[in-house]
Amino acid sequence: MKNILFVFGTRPEVIKLAPVILELKRYPERYNVIVCNTEQQKELSNQTLAYFNLKADINLDCMKPNQSLLEVQSRILTALDGVFKQTRIDATVVQGDTMTVLCGALASFYNKIPVFHVEAGLRSYDIYEPFPEEVMRQMTSRVAALHFAPTDKNRLALLKENIDDKNIHVVGNTVIDALFCLSEETMQEAESFFKSQNITVNDKLVLITAHRRENHGERIDRIINAIKFLAEKYTDHTFVIPVHPNPNVKNKIHDRLGGYQNVKLLTPLDYPLLVYLMKNAKLILTDSGGIQEEAPSFGCPTLVMRYETERKEGIDAGVSVLVGADYDKIVSLSEKILSDTRENTRLKSQNPYGDGTSSKQIREIIDKFFEDNAN
Repeated sequence: MKNILFVFGTRPEVIKLAPVILELKRYPERYNVIVCNTEQQKELSNQTLAYFNLKADINLDCMKPNQSLLEVQSRILTALDGVFKQTRIDATVVQGDTMTVLCGALASFYNKIPVFHVEAGLRSYDIYEPFPEEVMRQMTSRVAALHFAPTDKNRLALLKENIDDKNIHVVGNTVIDALFCLSEETMQEAESFFKSQNITVNDKLVLITAHRRENHGERIDRIINAIKFLAEKYTDHTFVIPVHPNPNVKNKIHDRLGGYQNVKLLTPLDYPLLVYLMKNAKLILTDSGGIQEEAPSFGCPTLVMRYETERKEGIDAGVSVLVGADYDKIVSLSEKILSDTRENTRLKSQNPYGDGTSSKQIREIIDKFFEDNAN
């Protein structure tokens, strides 16, 4: 039996790794799955784990207020060092491009343990867009033994960096697997939640998320200015904003948008609630990576409030548009959609990021990895 350590710390990592964890847990005779939460996003990650009926075996509680990136990295690495000293690990699975991912990969490398990287090969080729994620995923690729690339573009990016093709596997994105875990009962519970919040979910709903570090400062001001204009012009539309807890974002949004009747400011939402909004939204404005992948499954037009994106497949397929924090672009493109009906603005393209079988493919490749390395 192999001890497989899953290391994550943020909500997106939980969402995208949960289907893989559940798939490996179906084979207890082969795998002892150890779930480690660095708690980089403590409340959000644990909340989302509970939705998948999962619980961390190890909680590292690595975060303190106002830490620098250097402090976060040193705390996570030190905590993970204790994990590797206490337990024999046969492989470590990480997902994406967070500080937790980099630290999980480095700690495994220092202990000569193979790293399996889920969602490998995403690239913007600008080390400051997104910051610091672009560098973190590139560094993780240097030590990974298996690279689970969502798309062919991601595979090509890895090949350009001299990653051995036999170690790259195009499997789609596990976030689509997670969407298929949602039951009708769960969606009904989500509907009841929004009714309890006096939010009417109809065909004039706009979902907005903004939290990325590179959008702090002047950029968030421009984004808020655009939202204010749209809320004032389209008073018959409801603008729902799950507000990220980072004070650089939270305080400005509440101060400047809290007075609008048609702007609903919520605390961060559990995964099913966010999916319910995506499913019913007329328009999505976001700087989130995960939402870029999920929204196409519901045919919802998405404006990506970033200047670079590593998820270019959605741009190429026409299911999302890159607008940065450009006030004029956000306003003009939003107006085109909000001035029309939801029915007329639905997207017909298939989701370019996966078909819901990624976790099964990943498990089969891990099976083969250990078979090939049995001796």
